[in-house]
This record gives sequence, structure tokens and C-alpha cells, in this order.
Amino acid sequence: MIQITLPDGAVREYEAGVSAGDIAKSISEGLARKVLAAEVNGEVWDASRPINTNATLKLLTWDNKEGKSTFWHSSAHLMAEALEAIYPGVKLGIGPAIETGFYYDIDLGDRSITEEDLKKIENKMKELAGTKSEYVRKDVSKADAVSYFTEKQDQYKLELIDGLNDGSITFYTQGGFTDLCRGPHIPNTGFIKAVKLTNIAGAYWRGNEKNKMLTRIYGVTYPNQKELDEYILLMEEAKKRDHRKLGKELELFTFSEKVGSGLALWLPNGAMLRERLQQFLQKAQLETGYLPVITPHIGSKQLYVTSGHWEKYGKDSFHPITTPQEGEEFMLKPMNCPHHCEIYKSSPKSYKDLPYRLAEFGTVYRYEQSGELHGLTRVRGFTQDDAHLFCTPEQVKDEFKKVIDLVLFVFESLGFTEYTAQISLRDLEDRSKYIGSDENWETSENAIIEAAAEKGLKTVTEYGEAAFYGPKLDFMVKDALGRKWQLGTIQVDYNLPERFELEYVDSDNTRKRPVMIHRAPFGSMERFIAVLLEHCAGNLPFWLAPLQVKVLPISDKYNEYAKSVIAALRSEDIRATIDDRSEKIGRKIRDTEMMKVPYMLIVGEKEQENQTVSVRKHGDGDKGAVSIADFATEMRNIVKEQMKGKRKTETNAN
Repeated sequence: MIQITLPDGAVREYEAGVSAGDIAKSISEGLARKVLAAEVNGEVWDASRPINTNATLKLLTWDNKEGKSTFWHSSAHLMAEALEAIYPGVKLGIGPAIETGFYYDIDLGDRSITEEDLKKIENKMKELAGTKSEYVRKDVSKADAVSYFTEKQDQYKLELIDGLNDGSITFYTQGGFTDLCRGPHIPNTGFIKAVKLTNIAGAYWRGNEKNKMLTRIYGVTYPNQKELDEYILLMEEAKKRDHRKLGKELELFTFSEKVGSGLALWLPNGAMLRERLQQFLQKAQLETGYLPVITPHIGSKQLYVTSGHWEKYGKDSFHPITTPQEGEEFMLKPMNCPHHCEIYKSSPKSYKDLPYRLAEFGTVYRYEQSGELHGLTRVRGFTQDDAHLFCTPEQVKDEFKKVIDLVLFVFESLGFTEYTAQISLRDLEDRSKYIGSDENWETSENAIIEAAAEKGLKTVTEYGEAAFYGPKLDFMVKDALGRKWQLGTIQVDYNLPERFELEYVDSDNTRKRPVMIHRAPFGSMERFIAVLLEHCAGNLPFWLAPLQVKVLPISDKYNEYAKSVIAALRSEDIRATIDDRSEKIGRKIRDTEMMKVPYMLIVGEKEQENQTVSVRKHGDGDKGAVSIADFATEMRNIVKEQMKGKRKTETNAN
């Protein structure tokens, strides 16, 4: 007999070889029908896999993240089976689950798949799902695995097998389809009731631009049609909110192949939006004791060799820049922290100088593969709202808590009210990926865990997600459509101060190493603006909108009065402009609505005589006529109201 410990602490006894599915059935037939997989001693298994030793067990259903992931990975196998049936000889790459759904990379040779073909593949998937074929796991030797895929002439699977150890290889079979896979999978295909293939894209094999471009088919499946229909509606709304579409409509940013892929060009409206966000955070930082600094866009390669970034990320950085001086090598700056270490080191420090907080809106450059670039969310040049805090070990937790306050202040000020803090720790099974002593890692990990708990944050813990130099707290923000985005981050670092030999003189007159905290509430300006645009569908809060008011004269003869209105508004610090095109007023209103300008002021003969403006609010129509002074007062009140809910930042005690 073996003992199975359930999540509520209850312990049940079963014969060795029992499966999670059997255990679920012993609890409830209804529960058993919902179980997709199981977490056995922290590892996700097939619900049918025998358990032979004492174990902790968590039954996974559609309501669990891991359950959905298993469901979608199994759906990728179902799609591969359908593809083999429709396109004999298709070569298969990999087919993982992703955050929402799955994909499979395939090689069709000289054939191609179009959007019209997706419906045919969907129908075949539904047909195969209806057979309720079991997903059967089988251990195979490396020789047998090579033999199987050699006979099948599938070079991609053979390449994957080449990197696997004999004794660790498993196949999964459902119906007439067999794939190389470590699993896990759902019990049978019958759980898959609703199918939608969503997109076709290109993807280099194994993400390497030197390899062949494969066809990537994305899809999503659900256990019932109702949930799929709801998802499709959500995706239609997401398309309307796509920041790339909004960026074009609102004239915020553009890209140019001549400038280079992944390098955004900010148009006047976008530049104003960025400046407003930057001024907002700079003000908060100055109030909490941060010191502004500016560092160059390039740095000596040796700087990043010292920091350890060259060894870890050199291949993902822009290659060294050579100069006319022989032997000199520079890099486009991939991160700001080494520069800030050198600023710290530029003058002696004592414990009285700490914490020493340096802040910079620093632009950095990292080489993202072209297939991974996506609007503003994946770019090659981006500006971080970066800061590095140097403090004593005793100050770490308090400083960390103050940074948490600042991050939450930013989120709440910009309408992000739902977020989870992810505590990202080391992978305890592979410590070779990290630098620094175990003692320093344990100290910094505990500081993060305690600070998050004392701030009452809703947290999840992820092992293996730490930076190579230290643990971190990543903020996962939920947008208006329920999607999660990783935005702000805070990281504790004992290692860069060691590498750069940073010191301070303590109260006992001994020299000690400071601790370094990295933080970026926005994460990057580009990514944050992309998420913000999609969250609010381009309807930016009035205080942040690049253009707050547009004045629309009914005809050219009222242009001068319109200009006087603009002058009056600008004197009240309201951002306004005129639409003086020789167009009908209806066209001007429609175009301004498309630009999502918060307010339109229409002026004609009556308004000019009465020294008033007729107000239209974006999305809310006509609001009546008011004096210019009254309108300006109302706008100031709106800004005050929008700012009222903000958390007040703590004033630095130093």
C-alpha cells in the first residue's frame, strides 16, 4: 500500500500502481469526469500514469492553469494527427501549449496552407476528437526512437532525439498518430469539444534564422462550444484594441525598414505621451529621493565582461563596434546597470550616503530575432525607467517595500487595479546558471518574500525564473480583457557590487559591499505604452492624453475665434489644437472621434458672439455650450479627480 496526500492534508491509502484517475473516481465520479491530469510530487503527470510510491497529489481540471496547458498540448497532437491525414508526408517540428492555446511547427515541403484550409483542418480535428482515442504513453529506447522516425523520414524529430539521453525518451500515441513527447496528456481526445485554428505564421526551426522557415499553425480548443464562442468574442475585441492599430490611428508611432526592424519612431503625439509618462514618474522619484543620471548609448565591451552580461547575453546583444583606435571595442548598451555601478564608484561612499538611488530613462538595445518582433511589445531598442538603489544589507527590505509602493502607485494611477506579484527564485536543481554565493541568494530571496508578505501582496512563486545575478519580484498585470502582462520588476543583487568592487565605509570604519536593487515600474516605455493602449482601447485618461481638446470651427471665418480659444486653453495648461481644414463639421467630428480626442469644442457664429464653446465629449456626444473659463475649470477638476485616487509616495527620510 502507498499513502497519497491530498491538497487539504488528507491522507488516503491505495495499492501501488493506482492512477490519479482511479483516485479521482474513488472520491467522486463527477470529479473523475473532469480530471485532465495530475500533479504528483510537484510534477504534472498523465491521469492514467501509475503511482508506485507515497506521493502528494493534486488533481488538475480545466480550472487549473496546468490542466489547461495539458489540454492544449494534447490538442496540438490532435492537430498534428489531422495534418498527417490531410497532408501525407508532412514533417513535424514541435507543438507546445502556449498561454492561450497551442501551435505546431510543420514542414509541408512544396505545399502551403492558407487561411481557407484552416476550416478543413478544424473539421478533421473534431472528427478525430469524436473517436475518444486514449493518449497512450510508452517508454522507448533511443535506438527504437531513431528507427521509427528514420523510417518515417522526419528529420526534425531525429534532430530532437539526438539531444536526448537514452532511457528518458517517451512516445505518445492517440488513434493512428504517434509523436515524440515527454507529456503529459489528457485521458482521451473526447475531452476536446470545440476547436478554432486562429493564425498561420512563419517560424525558423528551433528559433535559428540559419535554419529552414517552417509553417506555424496556432489554435485554441475548449471543453465546450460556449467557452470557445466567448473566447472568439474576446479576440475580436482584442483586434480592435491592438496597439499597432491604435498607434497608427492615434498617430503615436511608426516603423521604417530603412531605420531598421524593431526600432520605433515616435511621432509628435507619441512623443508627448511618452513625455507625460516620464514626467509623471520623474516627479514621484524626486519626491522619494532618487537622483537623476544620464549615461551613454554605448559602452566598452570590457564593462559588460566585468558585469558578466557579455558571458550570459553577448550573443543576444549587438556585436561590438570597432573604432579607428586599434584594440578598442564598444557595444550598443544592452542594459544600464553597469554604467550606474561606475557612477556609484566615481566618489567615496559612507553608510551615511546610503541608500543611494540613481534613476535614468535609459535607452538600451538588444538583438531580438526578426520573427519575434511584435509592435512595441518586442523591439530591438527600448527605454527603461531604470533605477538602481545601493544600500546596506540592513536597508534592503525597507527599500524593497518602498519600491513596491512606487510600483503600485504607478499601476493604480494608470488604471491597472488587478495584478499578481511573481516571486522569481533560483532553480534549486541547477544552480550553475547563477552567480554569487548561496548565502547571498538566501538572504536576498528571504528579503523579497518577507517584503511582499508585509505589503500584503497577492503572490505566486516561480522557481527558475530569477535573473542570473539575483531573485526578483515581477508584477503580472491583468488588463481589461483579462490578459496578463509582465510589467514592473524589482530585483535584489549582491553580485554586481562584488564584480565592480563597490564599497562603502560603515559606522565601525570598515569597508563593506553595498547591496544593489534594480527596479523599473513601467518595465520599458514601449511595452508599457502598448499594454496601456490595449487596456484602455486607446481612450487614455484625460491627464495623460497627448491631445486633450480639439477646436472645430464650423467654417473658415471662425478660425480666428478658434485660435483665441486655443490660446486661452493653453494658458490654463490644457493641450489643444485646431482642425482648420475646409471640411464639413460632420467630417471633422468623425475624424476627431477616430483620434479618440477626449473633448471637441465646436465654434460658430453663436459661440463667437457669446464667447462660448459647444462641448462634445468623445463617445458621449453633445454636452451643451459653456464659457471658455468654465470649460477650463471643469477640465482642471477632471484632472484632480483622476489624480485623487493615487497613492501618495513616501517622502525620503534622508
